[in-house]
Amino acid sequence: MNSMFDLSGKVAIVTGGAGGIGRALALGLADAGADVVVTSRGLAKLEEVAKQIRAKGRKSLAISTDVTNARSVEDMVENTLQEFPHIDILVNGAGVAIRKPAETFPIDEWQTVMDVNARGTFLCCQAVGRVMIKQRSGKIINISSVRGRYGLPANYAAYCASKGAVDTLTRTLACEWAKYNVLVNAIAPTVVETELTKELLADVEYAKTMKARIPMGRWALTEDLVGPCIFFASDASNFVTGQILYIDGGVTTW
Repeated sequence: MNSMFDLSGKVAIVTGGAGGIGRALALGLADAGADVVVTSRGLAKLEEVAKQIRAKGRKSLAISTDVTNARSVEDMVENTLQEFPHIDILVNGAGVAIRKPAETFPIDEWQTVMDVNARGTFLCCQAVGRVMIKQRSGKIINISSVRGRYGLPANYAAYCASKGAVDTLTRTLACEWAKYNVLVNAIAPTVVETELTKELLADVEYAKTMKARIPMGRWALTEDLVGPCIFFASDASNFVTGQILYIDGGVTTW
């Protein structure tokens, strides 16, 4: 049974690897045996994550990448292939959220959210997908959200729309690339407690609204996403593609 989840010999790329969710998933993949490339715009925090991965006995590479820029994403792939002979796993963890009322949402800020969350996910899938198609194998895990399925009365018009796009992209790429044995799935958490969300969760009214929707009565923690990510990255999911797995404490049950 353990061999089904063993990622030894696999190479993973985790975008947004310096953030709370990305860092947890990168370290989790390393614990499962994978060598891990971590990317984000800034190198300082990435190098810290890469150092932690190496301390686990895995190889790691930190690459500064702007997921909204096609050339930057292509460079990420080229730099990875200079260090490793193949790319087996891609986790699209780069993301951003801007909260403003829909009726006054500045269109440039709307575009920023769409560029990072939707365009960035597509560009990374496209560039890494080309490699995986040539290999005739690969696992792509997109990071979506329950907000890709459900709206929210908390100024999330851009974020919800972007994650809805991620969900549809996941299903579409799964259809197109199944013939190459490139499997594309997504994990979709409810609100996750990270350094970036602590201030938001300190808002009493927002916290009350969010927690009232979670039957298990707590936020998601970054470690709650690790197991599902390893499942999608491993041989345990070799006949699973195009699925959105909700990590939500029951939010989507009602």
